[in-house]
Amino acid sequence: QTRLVESGGGLVQPGGSLRLSCAASGFIVDYYSFGWFRQAPGKEREGVSCISINGGNTNYADSVKGRFTISRDNAKNTVYLQMNSLKPEDTAVYYCAADLSFRCDLGAAYDYWGQGTQVTVSS
Repeated sequence: QTRLVESGGGLVQPGGSLRLSCAASGFIVDYYSFGWFRQAPGKEREGVSCISINGGNTNYADSVKGRFTISRDNAKNTVYLQMNSLKPEDTAVYYCAADLSFRCDLGAAYDYWGQGTQVTVSS
């Protein structure tokens, strides 16, 4: 029962913050890098951030660098995305994904995907 479950999305005003969580189960989290992706209506899916198996490597899309922070707690089987200074263009469904890889790569083919959580940034 491999599963990734995102939570923490919601409606916030521009400049606000949200923390997304991705709870993983059914596989050995320690062997996987994780990524956060998002897709806005009518747009292509975009890689937001990823983190390596030990947290030593992270990558961010230019559009979120300096505002978002990815982290993981392997003991809790959970990956987080702290989102600060949110902008209307951050509005999207955010997906968590797991990749059987030592390092993270937003261009990789991820093995497992969650159902997504809606983030809406609007005044």
